[in-house]
Amino acid sequence: MSWRWPATVRTRVTALAALAVLAVLVLAGFLLVAQQRRVLTEALDESLEERADDLLALGDDVPATIAGLGEDDTKAQVVVDGVVVAASANVAGDEPMVEVPTRARTVTVVGLAGEADRFRVVSRLGEDRALAVLVAGTLDDIDESVAALTRSLVLAVPAVVVAVALLVWWLVGRTLHPVEAIRAEVAAIGGSERSRRVPVPPGDDEVARLARTMNDMLERLDAAARRQQRFLADASHELRSPLARMRTELEVDLAHPGSADLLVTHRSVLEEVVHLQRLAEDLLLLARSDAGSAAPVRDETVDLADVVRRVAQQLPARPDVHVGVERLAPAQVRGDASQLARAVANLLENAVRHARSAVALDLEVHGGAVVLTVEDDGPGVPAADRERIFERFARVEEARSAGGGVGLGLPIARDVVERHGGTLVVDADGPASGARFRLSLPLVA
Repeated sequence: MSWRWPATVRTRVTALAALAVLAVLVLAGFLLVAQQRRVLTEALDESLEERADDLLALGDDVPATIAGLGEDDTKAQVVVDGVVVAASANVAGDEPMVEVPTRARTVTVVGLAGEADRFRVVSRLGEDRALAVLVAGTLDDIDESVAALTRSLVLAVPAVVVAVALLVWWLVGRTLHPVEAIRAEVAAIGGSERSRRVPVPPGDDEVARLARTMNDMLERLDAAARRQQRFLADASHELRSPLARMRTELEVDLAHPGSADLLVTHRSVLEEVVHLQRLAEDLLLLARSDAGSAAPVRDETVDLADVVRRVAQQLPARPDVHVGVERLAPAQVRGDASQLARAVANLLENAVRHARSAVALDLEVHGGAVVLTVEDDGPGVPAADRERIFERFARVEEARSAGGGVGLGLPIARDVVERHGGTLVVDADGPASGARFRLSLPLVA
């Protein structure tokens, strides 16, 4: 059975914190034990060296039995030409404790003179090197002190690790409690409860910002769902109306075949079918744009002035409305000529539909942008509706919407312009108090 990492964040954080603390404490314990042994050993060596130097300074005046070493387990010998001439009372035998070295040194010896303990032995030589002083001190006290420290650490380290683990477990649980509350609230939000929001904890930490971001996301999703519902309702209405008109005309002709004018009915039904076809194409275009699969923008150089003139010539005729194309300066942009033509056509059709007598077109270059201004002398767009008219199936006041389209032209125009890296907005009312649309695209460098 393979080992698996704990599933919850709380458990993982606690385990990692405990392991990190354990590693630090174990390393610190090893260093502390080593430091204590080194300090105590150095202190013992200094003490032994002082006694050895004192005995060496006495020279030939050293008594046969050396006393006053200060510790019962401290041993000392004076050796001349390999023969022990003086020794402390606790040294057994007449042989040197260790082999007389050729230079001063300090070593650790095990089993000194029949002893089972470990000893530190300091060696000092006289000037002629015939005289040697040997002083030995046991390491028992040092070993016991180090062992006591080790036992204390063995008990203290696990206790500290457990205490830290419990503290981290509590702190992480307290920290993640708002996150769990957010998760539970999100899990409880259903399709019919889109107005619910997650609780926001006090403060401005990461969790509070997460909650506010989550609420912003839920607000956007709620708004998108409402737009989708409204879109479906409006689309259904726009599709149902022409279908109902066609059905009525056909049923009337079938009910009264003698008085039916088939030519008139065919023309009327054909107009409704064309209307439905264009509506279906607009809906498909918007659906593809929402899904990120809209037709790609071809990267080609386009003279926007030529596009505007061509579109203006193909507009449905309104004899009482003049479309002025005199102020169109040549302007090169990058993009797809057919898509730009559709955006411009939607703008011009909207302007002609609502104009009283004239539509003015102005194409200029400002800095690094090409700006197309479309002004009409119609009723204008109220300031509160200048952004809403770009919503799908949007409806404004009756003066502006009477005889209008289905409300998809301007959203499609803005979508095309934005995919070309530009902007489309309703500017302040023009000189004739009508609507003024401003289309801006990057100029070809």
